[in-house]
Amino acid sequence: MSVLVVAEHLQGRVRDVTYELVSAARELGGPVTVAVIGSEVDVSREGVDEIVRVPVEQAEFESDVYQAALESIIEERRPEVVLLGFTVNSMGFAGAVAAKAGLGFASDVFAVSREDDSLVATRAFYGSKAHGEVEFPAGRPVLLLLRPTAWPPAPPGGSPTVTEHALAPVASRARHTAFRETEKGDVDITAADFLLSIGRGVGEQENIQMFEQLAAKLGAALSVSRPIVDAGWMPSARQVGQSGKTVKPKVYLAFGISGAVQHLAGMKTSETIIAVNTDPEAAIFDVAHYGAVADLFDVAEELAKLV
Repeated sequence: MSVLVVAEHLQGRVRDVTYELVSAARELGGPVTVAVIGSEVDVSREGVDEIVRVPVEQAEFESDVYQAALESIIEERRPEVVLLGFTVNSMGFAGAVAAKAGLGFASDVFAVSREDDSLVATRAFYGSKAHGEVEFPAGRPVLLLLRPTAWPPAPPGGSPTVTEHALAPVASRARHTAFRETEKGDVDITAADFLLSIGRGVGEQENIQMFEQLAAKLGAALSVSRPIVDAGWMPSARQVGQSGKTVKPKVYLAFGISGAVQHLAGMKTSETIIAVNTDPEAAIFDVAHYGAVADLFDVAEELAKLV
């Protein structure tokens, strides 16, 4: 089952989701090709058989350019499966490619498998309240958007062949002009190795300061669940979950988070999950590696004494 992966890169750096897509592609068993559009970044990884470079004028992502490039590659190579990340960039053009080319399509996919000659994709429905399998019969090319962090990144290595795919100039309607740096004080929780996350269990807005101070002492970034953002107590950039950001830190320490499915979808692949909640039946304990049925303020105070 031949697989085409579309690489994501930003300012000359390959995004982790690209290597996760390679891992997913390897599970399908066929040759794996990675398309790199508009950059000279190296995407060599174990399991990559070929890298296809597509030289374009635009070094950074523009949806029209990526759409034209992907349509051209699919027309020439006829891959059986095309994999992209379920990211803001891919959502801007992947659906249009699938519709124009008559491809099978599914988004927010977190598992793929082969059953006989069919491809089966598992994805979330109804705000992650239900999971379902979508079966694509043989003979019909499929384009899937895979959820970031659902697969481990493919390890370094490999010696893929490198080829080039010529593409006529594309008149892009939406042009990249510049990068805007995050404002001072903003935190990218997706890049943090250690997240201290708080939920509605903190009770009142004034209690957040205690956890901000604890996070600083522990060397963690502070993140929150959706109720904290909905209440206007913290900015949406700090929200973990399906309607927030997907994270995969080395340590995820959750205080007062019950574990709604939307929240779990954004953090359950963290390497080590530690949960503190007074409810022993809280869903967060289903994914936690370590847990304490205790008052979150008592635990926070004791931790603060140790650092």
